[in-house]
Amino acid sequence: QEDEAKILLGFPPNSRPDPSQVKAAYRKKVWESHPDLFPDDQKLHAESMFKSISEAYSCLESGDVKGQHYSRSGMYSRVVKTGVPRTYAYAKRGNAWLIGAPFLLIVLGTIGLGGVKANRAYNMQKQTFPSHNPFLP
Repeated sequence: QEDEAKILLGFPPNSRPDPSQVKAAYRKKVWESHPDLFPDDQKLHAESMFKSISEAYSCLESGDVKGQHYSRSGMYSRVVKTGVPRTYAYAKRGNAWLIGAPFLLIVLGTIGLGGVKANRAYNMQKQTFPSHNPFLP
């Protein structure tokens, strides 16, 4: 089954391609056989070819092929080295106040400017329409 997968991706049956070569060949073949690139009468054939290329890639990419182990492009290598996935390692760095301080300044500035404008509008209205009622401001 691995030999058929290699042939589908364009490698000789007895070759030992590395993961980057397998990935590059997969991307090239998928681009050539994508069903959206074909007219309606050829879409069924293109879909079946697309599926078989995807299965061939998953076969070569996920399993051991003649002593070689293909990993998923080093996605888990950082977990093994440090014990922390890459996304969490970078998320913990940095200071939270550098993100929170500008947000706080924007909120306080908006409230402050809104209050000043509201007070100015109230005073203008009070001057324009004075009230003779002692209970109203």
